[in-house]
Amino acid sequence: MNADLLLVLLLLAAAIAMFVLNRPRMDAVGLIMIVLLPLTDVITVDEALAGFADASIVLIAALFVIGEGLVRTGVARRMGDWLGRTAGGSEARALVMLMLVSAILGAFMSSTAVVAIFIPIVLRLCQGAGTSPRTLMMPLSVAALLSGMLTLIATAPNLMVNAELARQGLEGFGFFGITPFGLPLLALAIPYMLFARRYLAAVPTSGIARPEPHRARLRDWVELYALPNREARLRVAEASPIAGRRLGELQLRAKGLNILAIERARRFGMDLIPPTSQVVLQPGDVLLADLQAREVDQAELFGRNGLEVLPLGEASRYFIDRAQEVGMVEALIPAESPLVGQTILQARLRSEYGLTAIGLRHGRKPAGPHLLDQKLAVGDTLLLFGFWSDLQNLQRDRTDLILLNLPAEFDEMLPAPGRAMEAVLCLVITVGLMVSGVVANVHAALIGCLLLGLFRCVDLPSAYRAINWKTLVLIVGMLPFSIALQRTGGVDLAANALLTAAGGHSPRVVLAVLFAITALLGLFISNTATAVLMAPVALAVADDLGLSPYPFAMIVALAASSAFMMPVSSPVNTLVVAPGNYAFSDFVKVGVPLTLVAMVVSVLLVPWLLPLR
Repeated sequence: MNADLLLVLLLLAAAIAMFVLNRPRMDAVGLIMIVLLPLTDVITVDEALAGFADASIVLIAALFVIGEGLVRTGVARRMGDWLGRTAGGSEARALVMLMLVSAILGAFMSSTAVVAIFIPIVLRLCQGAGTSPRTLMMPLSVAALLSGMLTLIATAPNLMVNAELARQGLEGFGFFGITPFGLPLLALAIPYMLFARRYLAAVPTSGIARPEPHRARLRDWVELYALPNREARLRVAEASPIAGRRLGELQLRAKGLNILAIERARRFGMDLIPPTSQVVLQPGDVLLADLQAREVDQAELFGRNGLEVLPLGEASRYFIDRAQEVGMVEALIPAESPLVGQTILQARLRSEYGLTAIGLRHGRKPAGPHLLDQKLAVGDTLLLFGFWSDLQNLQRDRTDLILLNLPAEFDEMLPAPGRAMEAVLCLVITVGLMVSGVVANVHAALIGCLLLGLFRCVDLPSAYRAINWKTLVLIVGMLPFSIALQRTGGVDLAANALLTAAGGHSPRVVLAVLFAITALLGLFISNTATAVLMAPVALAVADDLGLSPYPFAMIVALAASSAFMMPVSSPVNTLVVAPGNYAFSDFVKVGVPLTLVAMVVSVLLVPWLLPLR
């Protein structure tokens, strides 16, 4: 062992020690290694920084943005809601559907984001079915990890292994190159988790999470303020006398028709626009209205203005089916408010704040539907309806109204509602370009990002926020180790040590040892960093044996995603610990057998589907 190799190994050992201790944070460790490795004179500063220009790093960043587009537009949440409806109260069916849906989503977006999206969905599902989240949270994390074995872009370790193949002048794996191995593992993991859930059902005697206090939802306020039967959906007919006129000149509110929002058709769906005085009504517009006219006058009002009454479903109870765009808040009238003594009509809440008062309580008693002439007093509670952006403004620089309560739906609000079809289209185009090979994978991902911006599924600030810079800096900081170990002979030394450990056995035994070492190393450091370190070793082992490099590279990719054994092995495991109320031993007793199953299946399948010679 030469002095340069010893120095590089000392730095690698220091990096692993810092990863294990989690001090400092992982991206800081990457930056430290970028600074220290050039000081060894084994690599240059340019080589240490080359990772920032690596196509795989740019691809990972672009995939974060594409995943954000699926989140912002509600594609992921819609799949979760569909899961809740499909499960039908059956825990076993819910587990199967949860694992399938989360694995499919994770094949095209960050598995960590998938778990973050599904945690509240699973909690609601368990609350409705009266089951423990412990039986579903770990299957969620297992499926998210297995999603990394379904497509090339599903997880960073796949891309790092693929990048190492390219660096050594070899052709990389195809977009679905890993799929034949991931699908059988997913098919085995689902019945395994159905069996293992019985060991997760019992709640530990200590550390039981307390239920969160109830937070008001929109449907609670619908009842509290006596809103049922006041809502209406009205379509502007082709021959309507109000078509082509500005809303402000119609004085519909004074006639008992309070317009809350306007649905307007567009090419791919429907836009919801605020009812400002300058909006010109168009034939086909659907008015979401609060009816304050007396029932006997409504038919005459609708007929005179050419409005067709549309049916209301149960889900649209006072427009809570449009809770992604519009909602309600409770606001208090303080003593110093200039609104005290004014009627709601005089308060001009819509022109001033873009909001509509649909409910009023003097103390505990709702004031009823006819609000326009109600005078506001100190301590009154107003229920305000409007677009979420306008409702949020009450939190900033307002002294005439005090925001009291935001509903639970506020936390579930999507930044780009109504753009789900466009987001799916962008994903399909991106995947199609990758599969066809018309352009490079990174080029296809960048095209997908630009399309998402063009369709307003993401904006630049959200795109930058979506990128997990911590992960990128960590990967860039570990990439120079691959160059340094190859240049100093460390990769050949590790390959020889692995072959010695295999004891001259068959290539399948070597693959098993390689899988085990990769999986065990992943217990202590990031699975991405593990892939960066083990991929060149795997290729060196294949070269020493005179065998194809592809089975050995694939084993590293599969092992890097098999992080089932510890809660700190992967961020997706860490996320489910608290909501599932898991102990460290839960992951060990469920994850160790599953990892062994993954190793056996991988060692059997890989040489069969990727011939050794």
